[in-house]
Amino acid sequence: MNKKPRSLIRIIIPVVLTLVTIALIVWPMLAGGQYVVLDPKGPIGASQRDLIVISTILCAVIIVPVLILSAVIVWRYRDKPDNKAAYEPNWSHSTKAEAIWWTVPIIIIGLLAIVTVRYTYDLEPSKPLAHEKAPITIQVSSLDWKWLFMYPEQGIATVNTLNIPADRPVKFELTADSPMNSFWIPQLGGQIYTMSGMAMTLYLQADHEGKYWGSGANFTGEHFGEMRFDVNATSDEDFDNWVAEVKQSSQALTTEGYAALAEPGTSNVAYYSAFPEGLFQNIVTKYVIDGNGAHSKHGSSNEASGAIQNSTDKSNQDEDKSAN
Repeated sequence: MNKKPRSLIRIIIPVVLTLVTIALIVWPMLAGGQYVVLDPKGPIGASQRDLIVISTILCAVIIVPVLILSAVIVWRYRDKPDNKAAYEPNWSHSTKAEAIWWTVPIIIIGLLAIVTVRYTYDLEPSKPLAHEKAPITIQVSSLDWKWLFMYPEQGIATVNTLNIPADRPVKFELTADSPMNSFWIPQLGGQIYTMSGMAMTLYLQADHEGKYWGSGANFTGEHFGEMRFDVNATSDEDFDNWVAEVKQSSQALTTEGYAALAEPGTSNVAYYSAFPEGLFQNIVTKYVIDGNGAHSKHGSSNEASGAIQNSTDKSNQDEDKSAN
């Protein structure tokens, strides 16, 4: 008597869970929500979106038929008195079936490998973007729990807010004066880790003017959830006007001011009309002792790496003199 209800429950539960999962995925789109990773506003973000979509489709070619066949098999061979499905207890092999479930996955995996390698090469973070305009350089340091953005060409700095010109490549040089974090602007691309003793390079570009969301995407303690910042992509003219306004209406960031800023704690948005020369390189090499920093040989910033190498060479020369 209880066999039928039990079998029905076993069928209903997976169906309900599947429908709920699909609803959770589709509902934000229908309700005006937005998956920012799937709504890119720059060439890097667009390529990353394409890779996600292509990989999902290729995987679905295998996963969807398997899920459908699983449901069909459970239904067809269910325990039922009048079930007319063929009963073959001694069946053990089918050349046709073996060829299908080995050949198709191998082809899919091969295609997925080719696509992934191609996009991985094209999306190399330190690879400059082809564009008629020269890139603007922005130096980024992650602190506990805030972001410091330095504009060496403009001579200004900001905290927890980022302004960039639209339709122009941006060269980010990134490091950390705190535990490792991850720099991420979902609609433009990323993410890339910021680490003490290292200087990483990331090229991004906003194709359109607008405000985008940026965040730290790595757990770094109590207030890591507050490491968010707005990215304002504006016209070249508006960007220049903004720089001029910051220079006129803000105070300079001093060495003492930076030391206070680097202390653990949250911060509001702040603007600085100037910052100490070489501050970014000093942050990169801050934890290097006699050229033996933990990551002293892995920086991608030429200036930072040069400073570290000079320190290492001097240390080696001193050792040679002592030996003689």
